[in-house]
Amino acid sequence: MHDAQGVQISGPAELSYLHGGYGQMFEVMEKALEGRGAGESLRVQLEPEQAFGEYDAELLRVEPLERYGDGVAVGMEIEEDAQLYTVTDVADGKVVLDANHPLAGMALRFSCVILSIREATKEELKRGVSLP
Repeated sequence: MHDAQGVQISGPAELSYLHGGYGQMFEVMEKALEGRGAGESLRVQLEPEQAFGEYDAELLRVEPLERYGDGVAVGMEIEEDAQLYTVTDVADGKVVLDANHPLAGMALRFSCVILSIREATKEELKRGVSLP
């Protein structure tokens, strides 16, 4: 996966999913894969609203460091008010908390190769997910 400028965000990975609107795949990606067969490749660009949404400044908070005690570090997750925040900065006695997805606001480019296609098992259809 790359951003719109071609910067690699994540390396190659294999993904198995249950096709047919089960919510395991971005809708745009699933539509692009519709009707394709094993061995086919495709490239798909998703705009922010098709992927992780636009960045929402309302989901950013700056709090006093003493509220959280020692050990607060960038990358930690803190749950408050039924919302999960990631600590993005700790400086000058303040903690910056961000509830946006790390890829919010970014257009994403996917390069895919379909390795195989198979029928879903009864258990997978019952659960609505692809099983390993």
